[in-house]
Amino acid sequence: MANLATKLRLPNLKKTQWQILAGPILIMMILSMMILPLPPFMLDLFFTFNIVLSIMILLVAMFTQRTLDFAAFPTILLFSTLLRLALNVASSRIILLEGHNGDAAAGQVIEAFGQFLVGGNFAIGIVIFAILVVINFMVITKGAGRIAEVGARFVLDGMPGKQMAIDADLNAGLIGEEDARRRRAEVTQESDFYGSMDGASKFVRGDAIAGLLIMAINIIGGLLVGVIQHGMELGAAGETYMLLTIGDGLVAQIPALVISTAAGVIVTRVATHQDVGEQMVTQLFNNPRVMVLSAAVIGLLGMVPGMPNVVFLLFTAALLGWAWKLRGKEVATEHQAFTDGDSGAKAEQAAHQAADANWSDVLPEDILGLEVGYRLIPMVDNDQNGELLGRIRGIRKKFAQEIGFLPPVVHIRDNLDLSPTQYRISLKGVELGGGETQPEKWMAINPGGAIGDLPGQACQEPAFGLSAVWIDEVLREQAQTQGYTVVDASTVVATHFNHLLAQHADEIFGREEAQLLLEHLEKEMPKLTADLIPDTVSLTTLHKVLRNLLSERVSIRDMRTILETLAEFAPDKPDVEELTVLVRVKLGRAITHHWFPANSEIQVIGLDIQLDQILMQAVQNGGALEPGIAQNMLIQTDRALQRQQMFGAPPVLLVNPALRPMLARFLRRSMPHLVVMSNAEITDNRPIKMTATIGGKP
Repeated sequence: MANLATKLRLPNLKKTQWQILAGPILIMMILSMMILPLPPFMLDLFFTFNIVLSIMILLVAMFTQRTLDFAAFPTILLFSTLLRLALNVASSRIILLEGHNGDAAAGQVIEAFGQFLVGGNFAIGIVIFAILVVINFMVITKGAGRIAEVGARFVLDGMPGKQMAIDADLNAGLIGEEDARRRRAEVTQESDFYGSMDGASKFVRGDAIAGLLIMAINIIGGLLVGVIQHGMELGAAGETYMLLTIGDGLVAQIPALVISTAAGVIVTRVATHQDVGEQMVTQLFNNPRVMVLSAAVIGLLGMVPGMPNVVFLLFTAALLGWAWKLRGKEVATEHQAFTDGDSGAKAEQAAHQAADANWSDVLPEDILGLEVGYRLIPMVDNDQNGELLGRIRGIRKKFAQEIGFLPPVVHIRDNLDLSPTQYRISLKGVELGGGETQPEKWMAINPGGAIGDLPGQACQEPAFGLSAVWIDEVLREQAQTQGYTVVDASTVVATHFNHLLAQHADEIFGREEAQLLLEHLEKEMPKLTADLIPDTVSLTTLHKVLRNLLSERVSIRDMRTILETLAEFAPDKPDVEELTVLVRVKLGRAITHHWFPANSEIQVIGLDIQLDQILMQAVQNGGALEPGIAQNMLIQTDRALQRQQMFGAPPVLLVNPALRPMLARFLRRSMPHLVVMSNAEITDNRPIKMTATIGGKP
């Protein structure tokens, strides 16, 4: 097996071995050129390789459709710059050593650039070299460097928004986890690329400056070497060494200009499905009106006496011919679109008449939905970095961590039937809550101790019903100073959504969520779940027990305790309500800590002894409460809750274990915020204080 694996990996190793060694070989080649003297033939090979490399880099930049498809460009730019500088060092060495022997002393490439391109005239060569350096240094390099700097700044500034957009798409279910990871990696690579381009552009700028300095040094050094060491005449030495130096400079600056152009193409392009050439042709030569107007201007100039009439009129004819061709294509496209539209309309009408209802017309309701008016669309729009999307994502994550299961994805859509600033939260297609919010203003909420009034539109905080005011942003600090809690519009909607999510957790926890939770537990606790479900406890029983806990705001995070309790008692007590009571007792420490997190005394509401006896008798006899006693209990419980609120204590009623299920069902209908606990669930050794007592008499 080991030999087989080695054979399977061997082709891949052979395929990538030369790629791995390409970088070190190039570095060693550059260092050797700087240190070792090269013969003229080797110098010709390296100069030709440099020209070929620069052309290849430019063509790859032209044909690249996305910037990240050429992410190695900053590194390639560094290596190509080092290669040119190493060639300058090597050529300068051979020019100064062998320049007195004639123009061919430094190789045929330098001789060709010095003789053929500038006609053997060193004055013309200096001018052309200076022009190339000015074009490269002042125009292309400077512009590309500035664009790279601005691009890096904007890409880095836009990273948080792009990350939020990815999280929002993941949260809304538009993409999967794998797509989200890939898009996050692309955002990171894009920021790294533009940051690298910002620094790599300095290499090109420094290369242009180095070219000027090397040229000056070679000319001065050549004159000194030729006149002093080899006894040449000043004019002859100047002509020989200047031609060699200019040839050396041109053979290095032309590839530098090509690579600078490639850098400009990379940083100036806009990412589409087309390469640069396709973008230029399709966007520049695709409008017949532009062609006609350009032909008219050139034609008028061509009629002016003294102008090159033939050339101008030739271009006029070419532009008019191209405009005629484009216009013919537009007419054909419009006719085809009209024909297709007419055929499509007829087909759609026929299909509408013939189509019958099918199962595709039955659309399931969204578990959780959020509908917004058109003025609130920016709050939930990916392209506008809507803050509400990120807040909802955070709410779902926090809910999963605190409650113990992952709620369904929230489907967000706009609804023109709502008022512009209205929103509506729904569960399984039924409205749970909604309200009005002002996207340009801030809500100043009075928690109960705020001082003074604020100018603005009076309203009510939708989640908890507190009095509030919509104020302008300039009044934000004043409101906070007066004791108001100030939040933005997206926070108002998110808080309301979070409140409703926690309040209806048992309705959200469907059978599908129970199945997903069980699959998660099978990975975390495989032995426990395999022994329990479905042999001892069915998925239906587990789902009902968990929903009972969630209906009374008990977290199901501690699934180990829940499953162990069911494994212990389910064989003898199959009733779901009895199992729920037993699970609550086992979770007593967590329930107590949730409502009484500090180490101080436990302040609760209690029952009068007489009422306790009456209720116990009713439970044992299986009868209902008398209407008078029930009404009196509701009134006194409401007063006790108000008293608890004054003390800042949790709304907890502590009763006998036998009474807890019945009182929880009875009181929760009128007072959903009330928590009913039994004495058996208080596991801490902290003192218990009755802040209020509910009596049995009116």
